[in-house]
Amino acid sequence: MSKLPEKMPGMPEADTEPIRIEPRGAEPRGAETRGAERRDGSRRTRRGWLVAGVAAVTVVATALGVAACSGDSGEGGSEGAPPVAPAASEFWVDPSSSAARQIEQWRSEGRTEDAAALEKIARQPLAIWPTGETGGVEGEVAGVVSQARAAGRTPVLTAYNIPNRDCGQYSSGGAGDEGAYREWLSAFARGMGGTRSVVVLEPDALPQTLTNCEGQGEQEGREELLAEAVRTLTGAGGEVYIDAGNPGFVTDIGKLADGLRKAGVADAAGFALNVANFMETEQVEAYGNRVSDQLGGARYVIDTSRNGNGTYNGSEQPTWCNPPGRALGTPPTRDTGSPQVAAFLWVKEPGDSDGDCRGAPSAGEFWPQYALDLARNTPGA
Repeated sequence: MSKLPEKMPGMPEADTEPIRIEPRGAEPRGAETRGAERRDGSRRTRRGWLVAGVAAVTVVATALGVAACSGDSGEGGSEGAPPVAPAASEFWVDPSSSAARQIEQWRSEGRTEDAAALEKIARQPLAIWPTGETGGVEGEVAGVVSQARAAGRTPVLTAYNIPNRDCGQYSSGGAGDEGAYREWLSAFARGMGGTRSVVVLEPDALPQTLTNCEGQGEQEGREELLAEAVRTLTGAGGEVYIDAGNPGFVTDIGKLADGLRKAGVADAAGFALNVANFMETEQVEAYGNRVSDQLGGARYVIDTSRNGNGTYNGSEQPTWCNPPGRALGTPPTRDTGSPQVAAFLWVKEPGDSDGDCRGAPSAGEFWPQYALDLARNTPGA
């Protein structure tokens, strides 16, 4: 697959007209070997509202202790109040998320009912996936952290730039080598600046290593590199959770627990499950508790962004790629009802495409119609 696109301010949005969800015929490479077990392979680096010039200013402002780029409300960006009032949450809500921008466009076009439905997504805190460019990541992270601090909320970040990312498959890319990755991590950490931030570390990296890149070769030294990342980001204020896949990825609990130990889970806040997948919370929690027990009670977070209706069990393939009939899951919260589950998070932004299947745009691009369907399939406000 091609490298994920990075959306910058000023770039055109994906088609905002309703798109019929239907198979396109050809499946993405390797999909037949993954089926329902395959978590989505599409993740974009979130550039959000930050441009290079603003990033540079933000770094300076952050160093001076100034809450840069925040509006009078403490939630909005430099252009004023957000289009949607953020939900009451510990976690920071991006006023310039894809869903928020889509709402503004639909309102201007008179699509008020669709805009109102999409508020179910835009008002919730989402994880930010910073750029993989070493020269830009410090400013971007600093900008996010600065806005979150000004709002009195905790930012959620996803570090996703490990070398040979996604084993060169759907979300290929990442740093060129271990040295480049360490430089990127250092810049990421400088952007955090000691501010407490939740960080989901390298989705799929450890599970792919433990499954030999799903049959495509070993990833030498991956656990040690993850352990370094844990130490670097924890030292910068990170509440770090090492991604551990989902119940259908690494089925050998002992093997996964051993891999997490080697990847530095003892120095981390815990591990993460179900990132970008659709598995029901109850199923994921049963699996997570077993892993936690192997690790002496290590805590974990669950991505609930799109698991409201669970996994897709229909006949259309691939089952993991933009499956129809899905719904939003439990909104992000620390109130999980379980001492082992540290939080429910929305790590995957609902509406981001899993790949060019079923009429969708490329992996990582925001697909307004799919986001709208997720919202409409979710009861309540």
